[in-house]
Amino acid sequence: MTILDGKKVSSDIKDEIAIEVKKMKERGEKVPHLAAIIVGNDGASMTYVNSKVKACERVGFESTMVRMSSNSSEIELLDKIEELNNNEAIDGFIIQLPLPPQINTQRVLMAVDPDKDVDGFHPTNFGKMSLDMTSFIPATPYGILELLERYDIPTKGKHTVVIGRSHIVGRPMSILMGRVGFPGNSTVTLTHRYTKNITQITSQADIIIIAVGTPNFLKAEMVKDDAVIIDVGITRVPDDNASKGYVITGDVDFENVKKKASYITPVPGGVGPMTIAMLLKNTLLARERHRMRNPLN
Repeated sequence: MTILDGKKVSSDIKDEIAIEVKKMKERGEKVPHLAAIIVGNDGASMTYVNSKVKACERVGFESTMVRMSSNSSEIELLDKIEELNNNEAIDGFIIQLPLPPQINTQRVLMAVDPDKDVDGFHPTNFGKMSLDMTSFIPATPYGILELLERYDIPTKGKHTVVIGRSHIVGRPMSILMGRVGFPGNSTVTLTHRYTKNITQITSQADIIIIAVGTPNFLKAEMVKDDAVIIDVGITRVPDDNASKGYVITGDVDFENVKKKASYITPVPGGVGPMTIAMLLKNTLLARERHRMRNPLN
């Protein structure tokens, strides 16, 4: 059994990006600039955005954090998005989710310029991804692909079962694992809360990618020997014995499933660190695209 070390791989990717940024500076080129909009004071969101800012500093990116109050209107947020869309100094930006209830999340994500949508959530980028065209791949699925590739895990002809059909992870993963190329060329089954006999399906899977937000959902009896397990779930579970009063738990019963798996991601330290690394990679791609279109910028 091999642990898929997302911390190490993400660190390697950041080092690679930092080298590219250094070369840009030496050529006198503008370095990538990533912006983030955060609405409200959600603690988890603030922690995540701050980690993105630190990651930008590490690789040499410029970064901007736009903070808006929790009672901001949808119009105010759309105006800020339009401002970033038109700001040539910004190569890519993200809208930190979740948004307050008075704001329509889909309408907001639709307002982002697809060329600056480094989260890969805009329908234009999702559609291009579906057609195997160059696009921004959502950061978490992109990170999973990178883990599979860097650990040289065979996917061709394999049966991949995806548990969860969110637009952020499950649905794009089902498309990406079935695409032509590596990682890809696998036969994909997409399952969800209404799937019947799910254990029968997962027990036939060579690769399982799970993102349902239910702690320890995937049990050992649901997995065949030597399966590859990718756990995207991350939930705070109350624990009076823990120093913080909770423990971070994934969607996989890790201690028991790892005894049967050939490869498995831990939680934390697996897919999570990869998400920020791939967001940086998307931003680097955005900067290169902007430079190609406008060499003087």
